[in-house]
Amino acid sequence: MSKQRSRSGSAKLMAAQGTAERRGRAVLVGTAVAVLVLFAGAIGFGLYRAQQEPASTSVAIPPGATAQGIPTGSPDAPVTLDVYLDFQCPICKTFEERTGDTIERLVDAGSVRAIYHPVAYLDRFSTTSYSSRSSAAAGCAAAAGVYPEFAERLFAEQPPEGGDGLSAQRLIEIGRSVGAGGRFADCVRQGTYEAWSQRLTETASRAGINGTPTVLVDGEQLQDRSPAGLRAAVEHATPR
Repeated sequence: MSKQRSRSGSAKLMAAQGTAERRGRAVLVGTAVAVLVLFAGAIGFGLYRAQQEPASTSVAIPPGATAQGIPTGSPDAPVTLDVYLDFQCPICKTFEERTGDTIERLVDAGSVRAIYHPVAYLDRFSTTSYSSRSSAAAGCAAAAGVYPEFAERLFAEQPPEGGDGLSAQRLIEIGRSVGAGGRFADCVRQGTYEAWSQRLTETASRAGINGTPTVLVDGEQLQDRSPAGLRAAVEHATPR
């Protein structure tokens, strides 16, 4: 064999070995990239789940309230009324003005137990997340034992959409005007029940409550939210 052929064969062998080494490195790099992609995907999915699912940690629940809402009336009442509202919602204000007294009379008569769910769907309609702030303040009012009076005043002073909403100081003044004392002011300033408000909102959303006001009479959505419509629905739901 000539030296030229020998050199040619050696060159081919070295080229083949180089190609094999490059392929091996490419496989290793590809595998490493795939592992990193999977790892990053797992982290991303975990973050997504964390953002979409409510935290499993407990939240502070206002005395006089529950994890589901603020109950008023006797727990032995034959009919349960669930009222989902947002203090930034103009239609909720209209509902309170038209039907609030009827609910109060039904509660006082022992005909219904009303559970209020002050959700925060309309934060985008204020510059200070007023829906969330007023919902949390409602928790402070429940803890002070003045929720119905506080809620009525919040609707009476409902700020226009697109503005700042009522300030924390004004929420405190309203609470004090209806008898909230003790730590009410600190509760509002510190946002003590913000996590509770968020949990109420998440729970309502998962239950399919997509708008406010939504009123359920023993679990059935009330279509006619007038005083007469509410009384008729309660009478129909009352056990005979």
